[in-house]
Amino acid sequence: MKNSVFLLFVVFSTELIFAQDRVTGKAFTTRSEIIAQHGMACTSQPLATQVALDILKAGGNAVDAAIAANAVLGLVEPVSNGIGGDLFAIVWDAKTQKLYGLNASGRSPYDLTYDYFKKHGITRIPAFGPLSVSVPGCVDGWSELHKKFGKLAFSDLLKPAINYAKEGFPVTEVIAYYWNSNSRNLLKYPGFKEIYMPNGKAPAKGEVFKNPYLAATLEKIAAGGRDAFYKGEVAQKIADYMKEQGGFLTTRDLADHHSDWVEPISTNYRGYDVWELPPNGQGTAVLQMLNMLENFDVAKMGFGSADYIHTFVETKKLAFEDRAKYYADPDFNKVPIEKLISKEYAKERLKLFDAARSAKSYPAGNLEQGNTIYMTTADKDGNMVSLIQSNYRGMGSGMTPGRLGFILQDRGEMFIIDSTFTHVNRYEPHKRPFHTIIPAFITRDGKPFISFGLMGGSMQPQGHVQMVVNLIDFGMNLQEAGDAPRICHEGSSEPTGEKMTDGGVVYLESGVPYETIRQLLGKGHQIQYTNGIYGGYQAIKWDDKNKVYFGASESRKDGQAAGY
Repeated sequence: MKNSVFLLFVVFSTELIFAQDRVTGKAFTTRSEIIAQHGMACTSQPLATQVALDILKAGGNAVDAAIAANAVLGLVEPVSNGIGGDLFAIVWDAKTQKLYGLNASGRSPYDLTYDYFKKHGITRIPAFGPLSVSVPGCVDGWSELHKKFGKLAFSDLLKPAINYAKEGFPVTEVIAYYWNSNSRNLLKYPGFKEIYMPNGKAPAKGEVFKNPYLAATLEKIAAGGRDAFYKGEVAQKIADYMKEQGGFLTTRDLADHHSDWVEPISTNYRGYDVWELPPNGQGTAVLQMLNMLENFDVAKMGFGSADYIHTFVETKKLAFEDRAKYYADPDFNKVPIEKLISKEYAKERLKLFDAARSAKSYPAGNLEQGNTIYMTTADKDGNMVSLIQSNYRGMGSGMTPGRLGFILQDRGEMFIIDSTFTHVNRYEPHKRPFHTIIPAFITRDGKPFISFGLMGGSMQPQGHVQMVVNLIDFGMNLQEAGDAPRICHEGSSEPTGEKMTDGGVVYLESGVPYETIRQLLGKGHQIQYTNGIYGGYQAIKWDDKNKVYFGASESRKDGQAAGY
C-alpha cells in the first residue's frame, strides 16, 4: 500500500479489543498526554524526539528542532522518509502571529515526455524504478525553513544525524517490520542491498545499523548548504546513476529545483479554524469534508455509531471525487480552491447524500474553471512547526544512487498518463505530481491551538478529519483522539485515473461495536476489520490559559512525545 500503509486483516469478531484499563481516559487510551512548559517534540521515533529536545535546550527554536529531528528520522526510519523525498510544512511564527506554508515538493524531469510513455506502450507510471523518480525536495525545504526562521547554525542541526549515521543506532520494532517488507521489493535495484541490507538482510529489531554513506552526504550538506545537494558532486552522482538505470533525472533538474512559500488555506469548523496547504497536495479534501460534516449534529450521533461512520464515509467519497478531478500542480492549472472550500459548495454537494444508503459512485462537482513521517515541534517562545516528509511507498523507488546513503522517492507514480491531455494531473515535464502528504494546524480566535498530522496515503485527509472531529465533537483529549479506533475508506476515484464504481470498502480498526457493523452492512457498505495500521499521528496543543504544551504520539508505531 502507499506510504507503507499495509492492510492486515484479522478474524471478524464481536469481541472488542481495548487498551489496558486506566484510572482516567477512554477505554481505548494507551497513555496520558505529555505536558511541559518550555518545549515539546512529537515524532515517530524516540531518538528523533530526543534530538529535537536537545536542540531546543541548546537555544534552538521549533524550526531548528524540526530540521534536526527530520534529518535523524531520514536515517532511523528510512522506511518512511529521507533526503530523497519531499517535504511540506506549516509554521506558526510567534513574532508575526501568523501561519506560513512551505511546499517543498519536487518536479518531474525535463527530458521525460509523454511521447516516451506512448512509444513504449506505458499507460501507467510504474511504482518502482527510474520512471517514477521526481526531484527530491527535502533538503531545499530544510534550507528554506532555516533561512526564514532558523536560529542555530544549519551545520549544527545535522550533527546529530551525522553522528548516529556513523556510530549506528538500534532499529525499533515497527520500523524493522516495514524495513523487511520493503526490502523484498527493492533488493533487486543497484545500490539498495549495499546500504540497507547489511549481511544480506534487513536489520532486525534491536540490531545496530550504520549508514556511513549518508553520514558523508549529510556532512557535505552541513558544510555547503542546499547547493551541496542540488549542484556539484552529489547532483552529478544522482544524475549518473539515473542515466545508468534508464532514468531521466539530470543535473539540470536538480539545479533548477526550488521550494515555494504558499498561503495556507482554511475553513472554520464549529469555531475552530482548521488549516491545510493548497494543491498539489490533498489538504483541500480535509476542509471540504469538514464543511459537509458541519451540517450534521455529529456529537449527538456519538463516536463509533453507524450514523457517524456512514456520514463520514459518504462525505469522504464526495470530497475525493473532487480530489480526483481538480487537485494538481497550480503552476499548470487554475485550481478552484475558493469554490471547493466554500460552505455553499458543501451544501450543494450534500444534495447527493443519502442517510440510508451507501453510494456506489458519485460525480465530481461541476465547477467553472478559471509511508511518510509526520512530526511536530514547539518552543518556549510559542513557535510551532507542523512538518511531514516522505519517500512515498515506504522506502521509495528503489533507486539508490552512487553510495550516497539514501533512496530517491517515487512520487512520479502519482501522475496520470492521459492521451487526451485534459486531466489536470496528467504527466508533463517539470511539473509537480498530485501529492498525498499534508501537514495540518488549528487556530482559535487567531491564536495557535493544535499542530497535528497523520500519515498514510489517501488515509491522511480522512485521518485529519477524524482527529478534528474527535477533539471538537467528541471531546477527546489529544492522546485519546489519536488512540481512538479509526475509519479508512478505500476505493474512491483517484487522481491517477481509477474510478469508484462499487462504493469501495470501509476498513475499521478493532473497537467498533458489532451492532455498528451490522447497521453499516444494512446501509450497503462493504466492511472489513483491520489490525491497527493507520499509524503516524503526532500532535501538540497549546493551552493558552495555563501556558503549557500538551503532546501526543502514535500508539501504533514506535514514536514518542516528550517535553521539558
